[in-house]
Amino acid sequence: MTKIFLPDMEATQQLGITLGQTLTAGSVILLEGDLGAGKTTLVQGIGKGLGIIDSIVSPTFTLINEYREGRIPLYHLDLYRLEPQEVTGLNLESYWEGIEVIPGIVAIEWAERMPYLPDSYLKIRLNYGENGNRQAEIITVNCELSTTDN
Repeated sequence: MTKIFLPDMEATQQLGITLGQTLTAGSVILLEGDLGAGKTTLVQGIGKGLGIIDSIVSPTFTLINEYREGRIPLYHLDLYRLEPQEVTGLNLESYWEGIEVIPGIVAIEWAERMPYLPDSYLKIRLNYGENGNRQAEIITVNCELSTTDN
């Protein structure tokens, strides 16, 4: 596990930019953390790192937002309003397996609601620290990630 100190929103977004610049098509990022912990801010940074100019907002009500104009597509999912049994019917694996979609980066907020997981992924848990700062705990499962601890 890698831990990264994030003193402010800009640092959270910068982590996302770095991920967007370095991750490859087929990468899956499972995001966990309390409301307001910075999950959407991180995904906005990923979009910037990919060169996406559209405004990236949380797809809480639409479930999935697709951004295709970057270096590779970004698929941003939010499972906040779903129960695990509802997630099963979404066939999310089509996004990380590239079935009927162009392979890209899949970022899933509230991933703890998923009843199944991809074979490889980054799990990023955003935690609150003291004085409004945050910490990202990154766990890689069957994939590689180069990071520098801050």
